[in-house]
Amino acid sequence: MKLHELKPADGATKNNKRLGRGQGSGGSTAGRGHKGAQSRSGYHKKIGFEGGQMPLQRRVPKFGFKNNNKIYFKPINLDVLEELAQKTSSSTIDFDLMVTNGIIGKKDKVKILGRGELKAKINVSAHSFSEVATKAIQQAGGSATTID
Repeated sequence: MKLHELKPADGATKNNKRLGRGQGSGGSTAGRGHKGAQSRSGYHKKIGFEGGQMPLQRRVPKFGFKNNNKIYFKPINLDVLEELAQKTSSSTIDFDLMVTNGIIGKKDKVKILGRGELKAKINVSAHSFSEVATKAIQQAGGSATTID
């Protein structure tokens, strides 16, 4: 076998039909059918158009409401704070410490919730606290500071 004898396998290649080049190319309509918008140049079908049938995005009902002013908090419970205090052996838990330990993201807003038990005396700073969490932190001898 020589280089000039190489060729693709049978059926691997196909010549494209040259349309719109006279009668020899398959007639006057160039594969577009007869008349109508789709046969014209410049035709563009609308996105989601289903041939006149009511399109899916209009058949499905709208529901719900997205409040752009709502502030979404990332909830952190007392048991997570207890683990973090033991792991880092730190008496103050602030936003940066939680970010560096991978508990929250740097763009999150944090709310401390009251699940679990807090034994360590820690000073916690977060965006928001539940009443139960605040009482538990203060009973353990720590303080709960709200940040902006």
